Amino acid sequence: MRQTEEIRDKVVLVGLNSPVLKKEENASEETMEELSALVETAGGETVGIVLQNRPAPDPRTFIGEGKVAEVQLYCENVEATMVIFDNDLSPSQQRVLTDLLGVQVLDRCGLILDIFAQRAQTKEGRLQVELAQYRYLLPRLTGMWTHLERQAGTSGKGPIGSKGPGETQLETDRRHIRRKIDKLREDLEDVRRVRGTQRQQRRKNEIPVAAIVGYTNAGKSTLLNRLTGAGIPANNRLFDTLDTTSRLLAVNDTLDVVLSDTVGFIRKLPHQLVEAFKATLEELEYADLLLHVIDVSNPEWQLQAQVVESLIAELGAGELPRIDVFNKYDRLPVGEIMPHGEDICAISAKTGEGVDRLLELIGRKLDKGVRRVVLRIPYDKGGLVDTLYREAKVENVEYGETIVVTAVCGPRTLGRMEPFIVE
Repeated sequence: MRQTEEIRDKVVLVGLNSPVLKKEENASEETMEELSALVETAGGETVGIVLQNRPAPDPRTFIGEGKVAEVQLYCENVEATMVIFDNDLSPSQQRVLTDLLGVQVLDRCGLILDIFAQRAQTKEGRLQVELAQYRYLLPRLTGMWTHLERQAGTSGKGPIGSKGPGETQLETDRRHIRRKIDKLREDLEDVRRVRGTQRQQRRKNEIPVAAIVGYTNAGKSTLLNRLTGAGIPANNRLFDTLDTTSRLLAVNDTLDVVLSDTVGFIRKLPHQLVEAFKATLEELEYADLLLHVIDVSNPEWQLQAQVVESLIAELGAGELPRIDVFNKYDRLPVGEIMPHGEDICAISAKTGEGVDRLLELIGRKLDKGVRRVVLRIPYDKGGLVDTLYREAKVENVEYGETIVVTAVCGPRTLGRMEPFIVE
């Protein structure tokens, strides 16, 4: 018998477009389509879309009493169990709309938080999501306990938005929530310290780091799998990777690079998440190279690339060397012209086309004068072999009249070993 995945909620999407809102805050057909994809990722089904143009948002109901009545009738007709807004709602607007519509109301931020709660796998990822959830819930505590009782489930089988931080019921004491937030921040600082130690070790070994960034679903995990055989699940859904995965890549016979796959960026990314995910995304700041993966088959790739650019700048990584990797170019619409440049590479991560050119570009960008050398080390200088094991990539050691070592060394090590280099 064929089993189908159970639909968590039937959802009506609502968006408002207003001249008084900033461009990035407005809803459009494109952002509503993306919101629908997010609903699908969360396990829901979109059963209707309402896009409204209005001179200004209504302070109490956001979309106005008349439109609320229209949406409420719509929900009854399609038997919707939830309404999700493409715009951010204030806590009071969310409460009022939930009362008036008779179904749970979420905004885009709440939906993304729910997806992150489902997808995060590692302890670090779960800590980051939990912190973001508590910060999102804190101003929404008053008068919301009926709604928050639904937050008990942790299996992902409940309604969208019900995958809470993992307690059977959120306590009403705000101080308790704030204490939790402080504890989570401390735990994340510990994560940062561990990452810092790992980075120092990599730097000591002179292993450069390339961070893969890009809009969600651009093909980052597929590229990492193609380059390193990492075996990360690469599915066609938004926010499929929520934890940084690092793998070693042998770019050529003298250059190894640590490749880090990061969480996908998205427009209207909740600020709570940008903050909460700093422990993951700070890898960008310490990277030696960014690989910006762009899904060139997407009609909105230019807008998506801009979203990524602005978030990279916000995270303090705007000045890093970068390669723009135009992925899925085998699915490029006929007549579409690809950008050209020395730091641009067109590939298909799925088929492997263009990957050799990408490796060549990575090698060129990260070439720091690394060389393979043969050294003859006298026995009274035998301690230098230990140094080589620590600082270089030792490939072969032979003991004869002298110690003959073949090693791949960086400039600093080459300088120290110069008297012993024979070829």
